[in-house]
Amino acid sequence: MNRIVIHTLIVFAVISTVFVPVNADENIEVVISRSKHQLAVKKDGVNLRTFKVAFGSGGRKAKLREGDHTTPKGDYRISKVRDSDRFYMFIQLNYPNVDDAKRAYKNHTISDKQYQAILDAHMFGYLPPQNTALGGAIGIHGIGQETPDKIEIHQISDWTQGCIAMRNDEIKELNRYIDVGTKISIID
Repeated sequence: MNRIVIHTLIVFAVISTVFVPVNADENIEVVISRSKHQLAVKKDGVNLRTFKVAFGSGGRKAKLREGDHTTPKGDYRISKVRDSDRFYMFIQLNYPNVDDAKRAYKNHTISDKQYQAILDAHMFGYLPPQNTALGGAIGIHGIGQETPDKIEIHQISDWTQGCIAMRNDEIKELNRYIDVGTKISIID
């Protein structure tokens, strides 16, 4: 019986080690302030660069469900970075996080199965389900084809469906600092 216990512990240790995001420089983090409309890139706590950003058009409350057009609040990691025809570039976050899932489960917004799937995704380091009542496809993106009107709207209002938006040249610069696994904190 002791062999079985030891074997299980070894398997668990290997699983938890293999699925931790390893691409990102752990000294780099992105802090997004909703009240200041700023995205700050920090290394070892020192501010390297700050950008102006726009948020979801649904107001200042934290994202609770799909379609509310609000931006989530909490700690996330980058799960994917890709080009986007619509937004120039899209940096996808691992939304919903465990806290989002707990809150939604307590409020009966998601099922037992969905809650467990979100927890499993975070435990094993893959993208959580994007098709629950919490919504998905939350990230940092550009504004697409930059016209004077789009630039003006971006400067004066929150216009996204829940994402964080930046000018195209700024997201290109941000991409030099980040990688899959980089920590993103979205605060008030």
